[in-house]
Amino acid sequence: MSKFAIGLDFGTESGRALVVDVATGKVVGSAAHPYADGVIDKHLPGTTITLEPDTALQNPNDYIETLKRAVPEAMKQGGARAEDVIGIGVDFTACTVLPTLADGTPLCNVPQWKTNPHAWVKLWKHHAAQPEANKINEVARARDEPWLPIYGGIVSSEWCHSKTLQILNDAPEIYNATDKIVEAGDWIVWQMTGVMKRNACAAGYKGLWQKESGYPNNDFLCALDPRLDRLNETKLAGEIVAPGTRVGVLTEQAAQWMGLQPGIAVAAATIDAHAAALGVGVTEPGRMVLILGTSTCHLILDHHKHLVPGISGVVEDGILPGLFGYEAGQAAVGDIFEWYVEHNLAEPYKHRAKERGISPYQLLEEEAMKLKPGESGLLALDWWNGCRTPLVDANLSGLLIGATLGTRPPDIYRALIEATAFGTQIIIETFEKNGVTVKQLVACGGLAERNKLLMQIYADVTGREFIEAGAGHTSALGAAMFGAYAAGSAAGGYDSLTESAKQMLPAQAVTHKPNLAHHATYQKLFAEYRKLHEYFGRGANDVMERLRVIRNEI
Repeated sequence: MSKFAIGLDFGTESGRALVVDVATGKVVGSAAHPYADGVIDKHLPGTTITLEPDTALQNPNDYIETLKRAVPEAMKQGGARAEDVIGIGVDFTACTVLPTLADGTPLCNVPQWKTNPHAWVKLWKHHAAQPEANKINEVARARDEPWLPIYGGIVSSEWCHSKTLQILNDAPEIYNATDKIVEAGDWIVWQMTGVMKRNACAAGYKGLWQKESGYPNNDFLCALDPRLDRLNETKLAGEIVAPGTRVGVLTEQAAQWMGLQPGIAVAAATIDAHAAALGVGVTEPGRMVLILGTSTCHLILDHHKHLVPGISGVVEDGILPGLFGYEAGQAAVGDIFEWYVEHNLAEPYKHRAKERGISPYQLLEEEAMKLKPGESGLLALDWWNGCRTPLVDANLSGLLIGATLGTRPPDIYRALIEATAFGTQIIIETFEKNGVTVKQLVACGGLAERNKLLMQIYADVTGREFIEAGAGHTSALGAAMFGAYAAGSAAGGYDSLTESAKQMLPAQAVTHKPNLAHHATYQKLFAEYRKLHEYFGRGANDVMERLRVIRNEI
């Protein structure tokens, strides 16, 4: 009889359950549950309380509803029996945090606090803590904190300490009433098992935790704000474990929610993008995973710790146990293409696409594929949403150079794709100059599945094989692999994550090999890209910064 693992993937707007055959990796059932309250960014549910700009909250009860609705539906769809489920894994958007009481009750479920926005979940894209992030960076730089270079020299407003400090500043009564500040991924595992453990992935990349030194020390916290004294020992306390670690087993109550049997192994949570690394079968150093979507997240493993400028962090056990996991990224990729098509594409192209019953993106891909590298005479910088790695500067902006009266939309579309490939090449070079070897590129995500031109351009620009892996819902599949590992071979799972990934990766990978002639041309274009990158990005000409200042003044 087949055994199954369930991968729970909690996204921005909905949660998904994936039921996966442990022996083959076949997905037998999949179901999504849209969050009833979605992203809360205007008013608190059931009230007229207006939220400040850049606020993004969620209702934790929507996560419980995902367990109650998506899991039974996915099980029914797959015809899987409850007694054949051996393990559950969880991935979650991060940094998504909530304040709770000691027993895990969210403060927004406490009548006394439910009308206070700071009692609710702060979603990953909650950016209202930017002043707090600025202060953290200022104090850390003044004190020359040793952990700051590990995170590329800057702490994000999205991260745990920024959001925690905002609660303290804006709602000290909520801070004082809080027993635990918890990542939502760890919280949902807590609700399923009755055990609260923190995952090293979110703690490391979003909570400034390092295995050898822990969180930033109490001296730093008190320098930041004396009221943060002993934060590490109180609100952030809890054992930190590697992704895939068996946290506990499904309780009677959680089993009733999900239509399963109690006693099923539950793995520690992980960040959704990081689960995708396992979901595409990457368990060893040298293979860079690119999760290609609106932006791109670059992940790679190594046996050693290196300080790499501009990355989002390096964390031991952060992606897989026993290895150092590195994260870098581009702040906009698919978003750039969407900006161009939605706001700049000439109407005749939209009309032609409509007549043929295809999307404008498909039409542009067809036309751009006919062009040779360098044929358009265009070159672009991919900074439409700033540069995340390696410059860590959100104030940088996009650039298109070489346009003439003969420039056509497919020329621009291809140049924008090439710019994002050049940005990835800069990231690869940054890693390799600092001791991290990149042998191969492995892609997943929506763009990887839809845009074959992009895949080939990335192979041609980098001169490396670019492998398209996964078969959709890669993060949820990775979570299921963690679940099978938490169960162990005695229950029908696996005793190593390498074996779990090997056996549960059903899709045949598609390899895009570099065209050597195209690569030679792209090396010439990349040399020009690098000059623009240095000129506009490293202070020789701060025109982009000055334009932003003028815009803000006006």
